[in-house]
Amino acid sequence: MAILQKLDADIIVAMKAREELRLTTLRMVKSALKNKAIDKRAELTEAEEAQILSTLLKQRRESVESFTKGNRPELAAKEREEITIIEAYLPKEAGPEEILAVVQAAVAQLAESGAKPGPKDMGAAMKIVQQRILANGLRADGKVVSEMVKAELSK
Repeated sequence: MAILQKLDADIIVAMKAREELRLTTLRMVKSALKNKAIDKRAELTEAEEAQILSTLLKQRRESVESFTKGNRPELAAKEREEITIIEAYLPKEAGPEEILAVVQAAVAQLAESGAKPGPKDMGAAMKIVQQRILANGLRADGKVVSEMVKAELSK
């Protein structure tokens, strides 16, 4: 089931259960997806939908950090709840071992094409790793992936 269809069904459930925070969060996610589809003037792919949700999660995490620094724990708690609601619609987060296996396979693929890959091959390696993570139906934080790729290339 596509993310948008699942959202529609869950919005109805949240309305009936009178779950205000869940309802507003789901509506916000739905409007972000609809706006992107309107901008694109076509239906979104599942990868694009996941990318939008990842962006929303990143925004929420930054807000939690800001609210925590600003001594606003009630707002930080609200953002954390939104994060858990949004994460339910994303593919499973890849663990460090899974990411490392994908990174090592990508570096090995680069090594097959010629000389030993080094830091200069960072862009090519990142592209391969991101494609493989998406192909496996997983998601991973770009910062973590970048650090692992950098560490593998510097060996």
